[in-house]
Amino acid sequence: MPRDRSCRRIVSRRTVQALTGILAAWTASPALAAARGDVPTYDARTFFETTTIFGASFSHDESRLLMTSDASGIFNVYAQPITGGAPVQLTSSEDNATFAIGYFPENDRFLYQADQAGNELFHIYVRGLDGTDRDLTPGDRTRAQFAGWLDDDSGFHVLTNERDPRYMDLYRYDATTYERTLIYRNEAGFDVAGVSRDGRRVALIKVRNNADDDIYIFDAKKPDESPALVTAHEGDVAHGYAGFSPDHGALYYTSNRDSEFSRVWKYDFEAAAHSLLAEAEWDIVAFDDSRTGRYRIVAVNADARTEITVLDTTTGTPQDLPDLPRGDITGVTIARSEKLMAFYVNGDTSPSNLYILPLGRPATKAHRLTGTLNPKIDEDHLVESRVIRYPSFDGLKIPALLYRPKGASADHPAPALVWVHGGPGGQSRTGYSANIQYLVNHGYAVLAVNNRGSSGYGKTFFHMDDRRHGEVDLKDCVHARTHLESLDWVDGNRIGILGGSYGGYMVAAALAFEPEAFDVGIDIFGVTNWLRTLQSIPPWWTSFRDSLYSELGDPEKEAERLKRISPLFHASNIKRPLLVIQGANDPRVLKVESDELVEAVRANGVPVEYIVFDDEGHGFANKENRIEAAEAYRDFLDRYLRAGARR
Repeated sequence: MPRDRSCRRIVSRRTVQALTGILAAWTASPALAAARGDVPTYDARTFFETTTIFGASFSHDESRLLMTSDASGIFNVYAQPITGGAPVQLTSSEDNATFAIGYFPENDRFLYQADQAGNELFHIYVRGLDGTDRDLTPGDRTRAQFAGWLDDDSGFHVLTNERDPRYMDLYRYDATTYERTLIYRNEAGFDVAGVSRDGRRVALIKVRNNADDDIYIFDAKKPDESPALVTAHEGDVAHGYAGFSPDHGALYYTSNRDSEFSRVWKYDFEAAAHSLLAEAEWDIVAFDDSRTGRYRIVAVNADARTEITVLDTTTGTPQDLPDLPRGDITGVTIARSEKLMAFYVNGDTSPSNLYILPLGRPATKAHRLTGTLNPKIDEDHLVESRVIRYPSFDGLKIPALLYRPKGASADHPAPALVWVHGGPGGQSRTGYSANIQYLVNHGYAVLAVNNRGSSGYGKTFFHMDDRRHGEVDLKDCVHARTHLESLDWVDGNRIGILGGSYGGYMVAAALAFEPEAFDVGIDIFGVTNWLRTLQSIPPWWTSFRDSLYSELGDPEKEAERLKRISPLFHASNIKRPLLVIQGANDPRVLKVESDELVEAVRANGVPVEYIVFDDEGHGFANKENRIEAAEAYRDFLDRYLRAGARR
């Protein structure tokens, strides 16, 4: 299906050319240059020719790291030498995003995964020593997930839903022959969370609702016994899998029992005893031991930033970390020898870069292996976010990240955007965003809100929007505009709203239910009809369905309320210009959601632009598509917000 930009047919080519000339003159004007603080602007391609990388698996000789990179224009697998230099591209997909899983422990074979044009039906592949690839999980409707290696390196575990599309079964693959054995047949609707490295125990999660779940343990030595509950409790308590101890004798798990935030607990199998291992004033979001347990990694989500501690368990003291650029340490991986640590540093003005650090020495200098920011961009021209809190309609303080364009002032106020994250239950966090930096570089202020219902601020805040979506969370977004209007360096007459996925729903809801609140909206694959979305949940989300129903509502029992909060049924209210972006293969938010909204709003005589990417799903893997989308955002905003909007 071709890209749909048919809204432009409403206007003659000559008129479009005239508008383009006006915008070009405005862009080059001394007033705008002053507003930008004499910082040069970069086009979308320049921003997106920055490289996105993630993942780090050490090779058997610890000379290379397997990672995923979009340097080729779409995600592929690369090998990065730990001594530095250019990474070596190992896969060469031009159509389907391909993601690294890891090297084999004893040679240069590696595992990777890929779906088909964003349909989320991931298969797992092995690249042999002869360079040939083998699909270990074939099947037209199969979805697979890697689940870890055995301690003795004789095999690895994989989850697949080939038997029943609703549930993932656990298989053990032989590392040499790739023959497999069924370890756990999942017929009770559990989420298979992890496997101990001796292969004996399988951690299972049973979701009851969005506030309550439990962890069970299946013992592969006792296959005829039912999984045993290990987190018995009363009331609603959220539990999460955090791993098994290196000696296989204990389960690590997170729990918010008796706490606003998730803490890490240990369950000793032999003693059948629970003990608290780690806690912080925020959620602990990652917890991992190195191979023998000498090092322990604890990551805390501290007010939209990640704080990392690497504990040397032999001394009980944190490992000294060297001075690093401003940003968050993420993606920590410790080599099997426990002599090296790979990690990423990501900041607002710098995308993730891969580092290597020798362990066991005080404050050794880390070696940066990559330079991912496009060298055409001067990092000093980019903008750091600032964590703020603003009052909502009921006085509740809403956390948010504020990006102020360079040069924005009372004399040269900037148009602004309220940026809404996905979810429900997501979080806007510090870190590099090509989209945000591109728009801020072109003079748009951005306020990335963490409306009530966002994660990271405690369980009370997280559940404040349950069954109140499109109501209290929307009011938080509307009051984000009120806050922006209070800033003398923001143009209070030019404020739009932008978001993807659940954030896209909030955009459509804002335009439908608060039609005077924002001047324009950009909806990126957002839900418009909750009845249809909740009835068309992908089969592999079956175990998650009860959680969604408890938060949003059961479409069979609460159809009237879900219809009331669905923008599609109220699209006649929409009067502000709208841009919609959609992936044709999206299994979560079906394309029909966007099709019908666009059709309904066009019937109002409102300017609507619509772009559909044929080769994308829920998110855009192809760099050219990301560039086109970013150009469309700015083109739309320049035309309808900067040059056209008036309240």
